[in-house]
Amino acid sequence: MSDKQPEGAGESGEFKQPSVPDDVWERFARDTERDIRSSAPKEPSARARMVTERLRQKDAKGAQPEGWRTGPAWREMDGRAARRRRLWAILGVPVAIAVALVAVKPSLLPGDPFGTSSDASADTPSGGASAAALPAETASPTAAPSSAAPGTPTLDRPFAGSPAERWADGAAAIVVPKATSVGTFTSAQVAAALKRAKTLLVGANLAPGTLRGERPESALAVLDPKQPRMLDDVNSWLRAPGKKHDPLMLFSRFDPAEVRPAGDVVKVRGRTTFKAGAHASVAIHMDYTFVYPLIQASKASKAPGTTETSGAPTEGSGGGSTEVARTIVRRVLDLELLDPRKYQATPGKLSITRYDQDLGNTACDVHDGFLHPQFDSAAPTGAPPTGPTTDPYDRSRDIEHSGTETCGTVSRT
Repeated sequence: MSDKQPEGAGESGEFKQPSVPDDVWERFARDTERDIRSSAPKEPSARARMVTERLRQKDAKGAQPEGWRTGPAWREMDGRAARRRRLWAILGVPVAIAVALVAVKPSLLPGDPFGTSSDASADTPSGGASAAALPAETASPTAAPSSAAPGTPTLDRPFAGSPAERWADGAAAIVVPKATSVGTFTSAQVAAALKRAKTLLVGANLAPGTLRGERPESALAVLDPKQPRMLDDVNSWLRAPGKKHDPLMLFSRFDPAEVRPAGDVVKVRGRTTFKAGAHASVAIHMDYTFVYPLIQASKASKAPGTTETSGAPTEGSGGGSTEVARTIVRRVLDLELLDPRKYQATPGKLSITRYDQDLGNTACDVHDGFLHPQFDSAAPTGAPPTGPTTDPYDRSRDIEHSGTETCGTVSRT
């Protein structure tokens, strides 16, 4: 394009200079030329042609990537948003209800993170382990257990007011240690000896038949018949109990005509240890305390729901004794597994080298082979106690007997 203005023709046919100023015309000419150049078609580069061809092929197959050229359809996006809104609307109602329930009762949360629940032992029925159960005893205690929360024992809570309420139940409380080899005995032989030691303790203090005064066959089967006089002495104790030959030295027994168990749980606490013995043996030491809750059999209801084995009237039986007394028995046993190649011993059987007991809440100077619990509502039986007052739950005391001890009283049951 020329930078000069065209000449115009006048009325007479002669060209005249237009009235547009020269500088304005020159600017118009430059802008017009630039626009024409920028709008002129250009040859695409090789890379652009390749990209265009790939897109054309994908379009032909209907496989263009979402969001690359078209993005998700608007209605599809709107549908997803609507579904999210409906989901939150559905979830919102139960979430709001749950929040309201937790606000009213925070203890519904597992683990009670706000610490709002009350002491679980206060609501724990029967003799089962409470939420505050003690860990297993692993060493000799150095003091008596602290006083338990005040409480009167009942048929529903026979261990109320006793430290034993936090103890483990029955045979499960007698946990023998992991066996290792000792001297000439393999770990398997030691494990078998520990198992028999537990059988002896359970059979002597927890078996229902033994507690009813029957012959403790499972306990006797563990003892070595080759141990001089031991089995003979025990059999004589059971046949004809007396002051000098009392089966209570080894067995816990109650007269079924006098008392019956208050429930089917006996609380137990103690420990078992073993080491190499002085006679090429495995020496096993057992120290356990048993707490027995009982009711008077003469007042027990015979209504439906009461069995001879449990002896405790069921709730709503329509009568019978509801007073519960507890007798506490602590036993210390030392046993030996002797090597039959060196001693006259029966392979696998156990010999008793020590047996001591401490009895709490039983009549004094009654030697009929039974424990006799004392009930507050009944007149005391036996001779008046003359010995000192002791705590039957104090497992830190040494109870080795001299044979001249006197019958005392207990500070708590």
